[in-house]
This record gives sequence, C-alpha cells and structure tokens, in this order.
Amino acid sequence: MFRLKVNNIDIEIDEGLTVLQACEKAGVEIPRFCYHEKLSIAGNCRMCLVEMEKSPKPIASCAMPAIDGMVIKTNTPLVEKARKGVMEFLLANHPLDCPVCDQGGECDLQDQSMFYGVDKSRYKENKRAVSEKNMGPLIKTQMTRCIHCTRCIRFATEIAGVPELGAIGRGEDMQITTYLEKSMQSELSANVIDLCPVGALTSKPYVFEARPWELKKTETIDVMDAVGSNIRVDTYGWEVKRILPRINEDINEEWISDKTRYACDGLLKQRLDTPYIKYAGKFEKASWKEVFNIINVKIKSTNSSKICGFTGDLTNMETLYMFKEFFNKTLNSKNIEFRNNHSYINPENRENYIFNSSINGIEESDFILLIGSNPRYEATILNARIRKSYLKNRMKIFSLNDIGDLTYPYENLDGRTNTIKAIVENQHDLSKIIKSSKKPLIIIGQSALSSKSGKYIFESIKSFLKQNEKISMDWSSLNIMSEHSSTVGSLDLGVFNTIDGSNETLKNLEDHKYEIVYLLGQDSLKFKKENEFIIYQGSHGDKGAEIADIILPGSSYTEQDGYYTNLEGKLQKAYKATYPPGEAKEDWQILNELADTINHRKLFKDKDELLSSMLNYLKLFKENTSNKKSSNVNDLNFISEDIEINNTDYYYSNVIARSSKTMLNCRNEKLNFLKTGTES
Repeated sequence: MFRLKVNNIDIEIDEGLTVLQACEKAGVEIPRFCYHEKLSIAGNCRMCLVEMEKSPKPIASCAMPAIDGMVIKTNTPLVEKARKGVMEFLLANHPLDCPVCDQGGECDLQDQSMFYGVDKSRYKENKRAVSEKNMGPLIKTQMTRCIHCTRCIRFATEIAGVPELGAIGRGEDMQITTYLEKSMQSELSANVIDLCPVGALTSKPYVFEARPWELKKTETIDVMDAVGSNIRVDTYGWEVKRILPRINEDINEEWISDKTRYACDGLLKQRLDTPYIKYAGKFEKASWKEVFNIINVKIKSTNSSKICGFTGDLTNMETLYMFKEFFNKTLNSKNIEFRNNHSYINPENRENYIFNSSINGIEESDFILLIGSNPRYEATILNARIRKSYLKNRMKIFSLNDIGDLTYPYENLDGRTNTIKAIVENQHDLSKIIKSSKKPLIIIGQSALSSKSGKYIFESIKSFLKQNEKISMDWSSLNIMSEHSSTVGSLDLGVFNTIDGSNETLKNLEDHKYEIVYLLGQDSLKFKKENEFIIYQGSHGDKGAEIADIILPGSSYTEQDGYYTNLEGKLQKAYKATYPPGEAKEDWQILNELADTINHRKLFKDKDELLSSMLNYLKLFKENTSNKKSSNVNDLNFISEDIEINNTDYYYSNVIARSSKTMLNCRNEKLNFLKTGTES
C-alpha cells in the first residue's frame, strides 16, 4: 500500500495505480479525453494535467504511476491555466457545429469546455478539414471533429481484436481511418461510438433522430443472445430510437454487440397488430373473441395427446411458465418443447446446461477447449472476454473444429468425435493438459449437442472432468454455450418433453402425430406441414406466421416486463420501455384469456400472482437440483462422425433481426466482403 496526498487529503492506494486513479479514489474528478479504464494508456490529450510537488511543470496524471509520498494538487492556478491551454489547443481545429452534431448533449468536449474553455482563441489560421471515411453501415464519420484521442484505435486493436483502425500522417495532417476505407470486420465495432468523446464517430442509423434530453430511458436486458447484456433502451414517444450498454462488470462490462445495439429498428417493421384467421389460403383480420372461439372449438374437439406447443428463442420466463401451466392444467397435455432441433439435454442437474465457470470466471482460466462452438457469433460478448483472458494469461486455446477468425489464436483439431473419445480415454495430449491445468474451461456448443454423438460428447466429457476433479464447489470446468436468451429459463421451468435427452415432441411432430400445433414466438421450426392446425402467437410476421392458420399478435421484449436467465444461470429482469402496437397484447395475457375462454377460469388473476408462482417454482427447483446427485451414465453409444458447426446467420438470427433494415445492410456488407474481399 502507498500513502500519498491529494489536495491535502491523505489516502492509501494499492501499488500499480496511476495518479489519475489515486485522485479519483480521493474523490477528485480529473478531466480526460484519451484515458479510458478498459483501454491501454496513451497520454495523448494532456487534459488530465495536475501539479506534483517538486515537478517543474504539470504532469499527465493518466500516464504517471503513483508512488509513495507523492503530493498532488489538482485545483491550483497553474493546473487551471494548463488545462485551459490544452482546451484552446484542442478547439483550434474543431468545427463549431454543435447544433447539428448528434453528440450534442452528451459530448465530453462540450462538458469540459464549459469549465476550461475560453471565449476567444489565439489561433488565427484557418481550421483544417478532413474528408469523411467509409466505416460501413453503422458508423457515421465527421473526422474534422476528431481530437486524436485514439480511443477507437485502441478499442479495435485490444478489445475487438481487429487492428483495422489506425492513424496515418503526422502533426496537423494526422487522420484516424480504416486503412483500406472499409467497414470494421467486428461484431463489436459500434462501441467506438460510445468511446468517442466528440462527434467524430456517431451512429449512422440514428443520425438526426432525436436529442438525448428528449428520450425516455429504460434500463433493461438484451435478448439477442444468451449472454444477457445489460442495456438501456431509449424511446421517443413509443418508438425505440436506440439501445446503449449499461455497465455490468460480471457480464458485458460496458460493451454490447452490434446486433444488440442496432436490431432495434426491427421492432417497428413487419409487426403483427391484430388477430388473423386464414381462409382459403389468405389471412383476414379478426377480433380477439372470434379467434379465441375458433381455438376453443378446435381444442375441445381434439384429444389432448394430439396437441403440442413450441416456445421461441426470445420468450420471457413468465410467458414460458404461463405456457407450461396452460398446457398442463387447461389442455391436460405435456407435449411442450423449447428446442427447434434434436439437440441433447440432460436436465437432471442445473450444472448440466449452464456456463458453470461464469463469464467473469473466464479471466481466471488457464486453458480453454471449444467443442462444436463458435463463440464469436453465438455469444459475441463472451468471445470478447475470452480474448481479454488470452491477452492477460496467454493460455492455450484449442478448438475441435476450424471455425475461422475468433480474434485470438487457437489450435484446431480434426473436428471428429474420435478425438473426443481419445481425450476422455487419456489417449490424447490434451488429456494431460486438462488434468494439469488449475482452472480449465471446456465449452460445449449446440453444434456438438445437436449431432448424433450429442449424448456421448456431453456425458463422456462430464464424466472425464468429474473423475479428474475438475468439477467441484470451487470451480467447474463444464460449460454449455446456449445460443438463445430463453434456453436456460426454459430448462429451469421444465418446458420440454424428453426421453433420455431426446426431443420427443419434435420427433412426433415430424411423424405428423399432432393435430394442433401452438407456436409461441417459435419461428425456426423446420417441418413439413400436412394437416396440422397451427396457432401462432408472436410479435412479427415471420416464418411461424407464414404457416399459421390463426395468428395472435403478441409483444416484443421491450413491450412487457419479463425475467430472463442468461447462459451462466443469472436471473435478470427486462423492463417495459414501450407498448405493443394496435390490438396486440402481452403474451402472458393472451394465454390467460385463452384459458378463460376454454375453462371459464383464468390461470392467474394478475401478473403479480403469476410472478409469485413462477419464482416459488424456481426456488423449489433450485433446492431440489442442488441436493441431487448426478446419476452415472454407462453404455454410451459412440458414433464416429465429423462435428459440423451450424453457423447461424448472425445478422438474421431471430425475428427482430430479420425485420431490421440495419441488420440487412450489415448482412449484405458481410456477404459482399466474403464474396469479393472488398466492401461495396
């Protein structure tokens, strides 16, 4: 511990901190433009100048290590004069276009010029002008405003792992650019907009849409993947204008993926706002009473064993629980399922389907093995954490498959199940590495679990880790990579019908054993429809609505309160930011009213009763599984095969993304780059 003085206040700090961090610990705010907690130190802007005893001139506090006995002053006339000089220098070439700048109202340069700016400048030269750069469909550039803080360059190189941004030229000819005038090939690229302290990099889809003080801000949870990033939804009227990250060091730190940030324009497009009934192959508008009566008649004339239901990838837990109660109590059926493929699950213990090491725990790992997973596309924020861990620990990373650029180096194996067999039977070099590692991470993806060998891969890997004491109370190396925000919640709530891990409901559907199929936001189900009567409940006119006979308009994730459990098992609440369009209703409400039509009795009198019942169920479930011992699985059938990575179309992975014009532009740009190697 070091002892030093900041403005005559004695403080104790840990070794390794900078003067700027020491000042913040003393409660003193230091202005800065280039310094950022998550990035390396550059010392470019000099705005953080402070006075240090025995130093002939002010020092840059962000780049100066704090040492024992230092005496720092941050509020002297010398410091104020130095900061005003720096501000005058920064504004020498900055255009006076605040009224038309999208950064206005949340601009660091504006805020700090209020304190350190002067009303005139000593510079008489003409301001320089810099041409605009092409950074793709997400980032709008106005490089004349750039103050060369290099935050964007450091983010791209260090966090995103795509060293495509850089500086060219020297002195007043210096420019920040993508070297070949192309968009950044990263799913995290738009975070540079948040990092930019001026209006040089702004959001292209959001340009001239609204001012910050006009927006209603709602703190909520992202559902574009299973990570559960903490976000803020900004609405103007009842329209979602933009989505920004919230800081949560355990999950997304302060980053979000481009899909999380920009798919929100899909919330307005292709929306279902009234019930529909299909007559002679064409949809016609109907009333709620009419569609409920038709469903009632159809259900009462059908045996309960002939009715099944599938839930979607964006469905919140209240709706999942209501759906299960609706099928169990109202329809007397257990034919419900959240999976749209034949992936293997073992719901016996909660540790069998969550990311046990936790997202934060990735930074403690000393070895990583990816089995049938591409974290860059399946969980972008988690992939960034793996990169951060690699840079910090320089540990070895292996992948069963060659899955392209992950932004960090890895060794790929042959992609065959024979390799898994060799590892678990101690006949492979990786067996020794896993055993000797203190905190290894084994990440099993859905591509592996969906293969014919899904059961063998999971159970044999788990057995191998248990035998070698890599699954304990302190650390569990077994990690499942879920792809969807509703996956873990569905497993916690028992929204599945399985025999030995298989998908019985889907198997029976493919054999056409059902007469009524209820799709709750499920748009990824692949089966050939014959005579099934399909009820679709959802927010968008997508694949599920296309094959439906009756459409019930539901709500999106921003239009209803709802809990989600992320891939590491954390329960988080998403809050309502806006309202569903037209006659659309909240999903739980539709099911409750439908139950009332069928049985003349609602399942729950209100949302509070539903929530209370669901939370009690979860509490009992967690208590039961925590005391449960895993059963030994013997006689596993080994199948020699190649594991293929089912790369989902990243920018088209769900109904909201498929309805988004911005995601379409990103997808086209990506496809064009892969096709020609250049950007359009």
